[in-house]
Amino acid sequence: MRKYKKISIVIPVYNEEKYFEKNLRRVLKANTIGLEKEIIIVDDYSTDNTRRIIKKIKLSKNIQYYFKDKNEGKGAAIKLGIRKSSGDILLIQDSDLEYNPKDYPSLIKPILEGKTDVVYGSRTLGISKFGNKYSSFFYYIGGRLLTLFMNVLYGISLTDQPTGYKVFTKNVLPLLVNSSRYNDFSYEIEVTAKLAKNKISIFEVPISYNPRSVKEGKKINIMDFVKSIFVGFKYKFN
Repeated sequence: MRKYKKISIVIPVYNEEKYFEKNLRRVLKANTIGLEKEIIIVDDYSTDNTRRIIKKIKLSKNIQYYFKDKNEGKGAAIKLGIRKSSGDILLIQDSDLEYNPKDYPSLIKPILEGKTDVVYGSRTLGISKFGNKYSSFFYYIGGRLLTLFMNVLYGISLTDQPTGYKVFTKNVLPLLVNSSRYNDFSYEIEVTAKLAKNKISIFEVPISYNPRSVKEGKKINIMDFVKSIFVGFKYKFN
C-alpha cells in the first residue's frame, strides 16, 4: 500500500467576499487524518473585495495564494492550483459554504485504504444520510440529467457527476491538466470524461450539502449545462 504524507487542498475563488474567510477557517480546522495540509488559493480575477481579504492571509509553507490577471473560469483556477501543488493527494474545495470540510475524512479514507485513486463526494448519496436539500428544482434536475448523461455515454455508474468535492492521488493529476481544453465549469465534465476513457474508476462517498441560491452567489447557469453536454459528446467521439 502506498504511503501518503501530504494533501493539497486547492480552493478556486471568484467574488466570494461574503463567504471566503469563514470557509477558509473551516478548511484550516478540518481533520485530514494525519496528513500534512497544503492550502492553495487561486483567485480568478475577483472584482469585489475577495482579493483584499486574501492578501491579509499570512503566507507560510502550508498556505499559498495566487492571483490571476484575467478571469478565465473555475477550471483554469483549478488547473493552476494543481500545477502549484506538491501533495500526494489533491482535494478540490469550493470557496463558498456549500461543501463542508468536516467531510474530509470520508473523502480521503478510500484513498488511504488503497481502494481507489479518485473519490467524488456525492450529494445524492448524502440525501438519505444527511438530509441534503438542493437549492432549486432546476439545479437538482440539471445535476441528475448531467449524471445520467455521463453514465450512459461512458458506461460509468455515478450518482453525482457535478459535485464540487473531487479528490485525486498525485499520479492521476497529469491527466487532469495535460491537453486540457476547457477553463470554465465544463472542465468538471472534461475531468470525468478523461477518467472514464482511461478506465480509472471513481469511488463515491456521501457528503453533506448546504445549497445556496443565485441571489446568494451561485454562479453556474443553463449555458454551463449546455456546454457540459457538448464537452461530454466531444470527448467521447473525438
